[in-house]
Amino acid sequence: MERIVCRTALILGVLLLAMYTPVRAMTVDAKASVLMEAETGRVLQEDNMHEKLAPASVTKVMTMLLIYEALEQERVKWDDIVTVSAHAASMGGSQVYLEAEEKQSVRDLTKAVVIASANDAAVAMAEFIAGSEEAFVTQMNKKAAELGMENTHFVNPSGLDAEGHLTTAYDIALMSRELILKYPEVIEYATTRLDSITHKTARGEEEFGLTNTNKLLRRYGGITGLKTGSTGLAKYCISATAEKEGMQLIAVVLAAPDPTIRFDNAVKLLDYGYANYALIAKEESGTAMGEIPIYKGKVESAPVVIKEQTNVLAPKGKHIVVDSDIRIEESLDAPIQSGQKAGIVIYTHEGEEVGRSELIVAEEIGKASPGDMMGRLFRRWLFTEA
Repeated sequence: MERIVCRTALILGVLLLAMYTPVRAMTVDAKASVLMEAETGRVLQEDNMHEKLAPASVTKVMTMLLIYEALEQERVKWDDIVTVSAHAASMGGSQVYLEAEEKQSVRDLTKAVVIASANDAAVAMAEFIAGSEEAFVTQMNKKAAELGMENTHFVNPSGLDAEGHLTTAYDIALMSRELILKYPEVIEYATTRLDSITHKTARGEEEFGLTNTNKLLRRYGGITGLKTGSTGLAKYCISATAEKEGMQLIAVVLAAPDPTIRFDNAVKLLDYGYANYALIAKEESGTAMGEIPIYKGKVESAPVVIKEQTNVLAPKGKHIVVDSDIRIEESLDAPIQSGQKAGIVIYTHEGEEVGRSELIVAEEIGKASPGDMMGRLFRRWLFTEA
């Protein structure tokens, strides 16, 4: 059970520059769009963000997420060699022209997916990780459900048009957020404009150039990725990620009428976010927030501290009042491990939660011995008698 230790209104003396006066939300020339702040997951601007649409190669955000997850779990390694199947080599659309029985490393196939949006490389990696494209798609849909992507159903890992292959701008923002926060190393390839792989076939070796499909790399300062896409059904799509002023934004645009408007819309969304919002740092990691009673411990109480600093998203151009609810458990039973959870701090602005931090016990605490308990009782008796 938790108890509220204190509730304070923290007046953050943050008067941000008047030049950042909030502007009205803009219109986006596309069927659907959303702007999300990555750390908090808060939606800053949206238009039809839950409408189910074909995502084209923006699908590969999920493919990339599962590749990096497999690498993290060491189910595959960067230097593993993949033998390309005839099925993978048959993929149309954007490709790097892999041939059946060609051998490529996981590293080079991943580069081809992230940089050049290669459908053949995506299917080759899907088969290598899961055993078949169908099994990989099952993993894609399972991960989508875990992330709360309620309006998404994947049919393939490439994004080629297929019946029932649908998602939403909001769901794309969710998987993009998971990818850049959990595997920020993807940004290295997502921001690489030019690279190459070497085709290795029975005819010998031949270098093949990779060109990034994201034209915002040349155009927008702070861009970190992430994925473009276009098909006849989906039209022109993008999940654009950027980082400025310590804040990461995700701008998703679906079904724009042409590629230039797709990029223009993404820029408008990102500009709106950076012009109107900022992250305000709260208490640093390790900040003491109170004490918690320890039952049958070497000590009777222990300090409770912030586990990780939380940033609060707030509008620019005004004083921000943030309420802070510090909630600490009634007590903990010894022994206590260093870093054991002891409560939470919930931050709210105008009644809406804007962030939370976990509270932990900062030190290891052993269980009291019978002698410790006797000594403690004796001291209490002396104090009571006095």
